[in-house]
Amino acid sequence: MNKLKKVTILVPAYREAKNLPLLVEALDGMVRGMNDSGRLYEWEFLIVNDGSPDDTAEVLARLRAEDPRVNYVNLSRNFGKECAMLAGLDYAKGDAVVIMDADLQHPVETVPQMIEAWEEGYDDVYGRRRDRGKESWLRKKFSLAYYSLLQKTTRINVLQNVGDFRLLDRRCVTALQELRESQRYTKGLFCWIGYRKKAVEFETHDRAEGASSFNFLRLLGLAMDGITGFTISPLRIASVLGLLVSLIAFIYLIFVITKTLFFGEEIQGYPTLLCVMLILGGCQLLAIGIIGEYIGRIFNETKNRPVYLVDTYNGDKI
Repeated sequence: MNKLKKVTILVPAYREAKNLPLLVEALDGMVRGMNDSGRLYEWEFLIVNDGSPDDTAEVLARLRAEDPRVNYVNLSRNFGKECAMLAGLDYAKGDAVVIMDADLQHPVETVPQMIEAWEEGYDDVYGRRRDRGKESWLRKKFSLAYYSLLQKTTRINVLQNVGDFRLLDRRCVTALQELRESQRYTKGLFCWIGYRKKAVEFETHDRAEGASSFNFLRLLGLAMDGITGFTISPLRIASVLGLLVSLIAFIYLIFVITKTLFFGEEIQGYPTLLCVMLILGGCQLLAIGIIGEYIGRIFNETKNRPVYLVDTYNGDKI
């Protein structure tokens, strides 16, 4: 008898105590449906508790006691979703790993379609949203503008309207495990590793319980990690801006000297001088800020700290 392939459902969780029982119930129903259709796999429901301050850890312990397919990792503190996903990839045992959110916005009924594409030979089967759900108009516009900017400034193919909901073959998981950078932008890393990819479209569901912990500032920080982690275009833009301002200043200098030699010059020009100083000062601060972002990344990476620390695995201290 051939050994069944194993599929890991990887779920990063932060303050998801109310949603996790609903998610496990939905996953159980999905597995039963696949079994009834003759599509048999071995399953692992791996949940990474990213230092939740609520009773997520207690809920996971109860779910583990009720269902041996549930494995869980408790991180020592909140490291962020990107690091929690890496922890899950490190602990996942499946031949394929499906990453999805705990709030049921990612529909479990899409997982069988992803597995079908994986069986066809695709290594990275990503979910593409048909719409962005109940996001505000402004947030949608910012997201599309960001992805467009990132695509134009980097050499990798950036996928729009694509998040973390995807199936990864073991070879993709192994590749991502080798990328241990501390300031992670996993959406970009998925594109960077390459391999055969296929899209599966899905409708975003409403969040089952609670509210998202991602506010505008956290999303802005994630966007900055994406830009500074995958392109040096901002540094080049700062260089071009400095060259352009210097050229304009030189042309203006020639103009002032010529005018003074042929026509003389009265004592005037204070507003012009003030404007020039403000423009130059703004350009310098902008360039210093851009350089500072990259130096900050270098500083964090050279410390070579672990990306995350684990407190317990299935209740046992690590």
